Amino acid sequence: MLFKDKHNCFITNSDGKILFKSFTIPNNRDGFDELYQKIKSVTDDLTKVKVGLEATGHYSYNTLGYLLYKGLTTFVINPLHTNLYSKSLSLRKTKTDKVDAHTIATMLMSEANLKSYSDTSYHNEELKSLTRYRFDKVKERAKLILMLQKNLSE
Repeated sequence: MLFKDKHNCFITNSDGKILFKSFTIPNNRDGFDELYQKIKSVTDDLTKVKVGLEATGHYSYNTLGYLLYKGLTTFVINPLHTNLYSKSLSLRKTKTDKVDAHTIATMLMSEANLKSYSDTSYHNEELKSLTRYRFDKVKERAKLILMLQKNLSE
């Protein structure tokens, strides 16, 4: 599965009853709308909904932004955390995106020390991105200065 193309989803209630078995949505507005409609179809109170996303870098930013815009409490989970949690539940070595979707739902129900994504988290991510960009530009400028000095001394 390419994260840029699609996302695997799994919906349960707080008792663990499966409301929607693993299903796939495209990583675009239509897919996000489909997910949101399925969530709305199983609850009257969206403030009680918890959504978990595996951190996939920039591939999950659009999904995250959409969910936050809709006011859903959203958790971004490190893939290593998902893997370790999955291993703690079973000795089987099953690592698929559909299994991960179910594992994330289970993690959300277990309250496994997760912190919901917030505006502060968003701003921190943006700051990190800008800092990396500035660092790259400073390195690029240093290289250009060296090239210029070399050309001037010839």
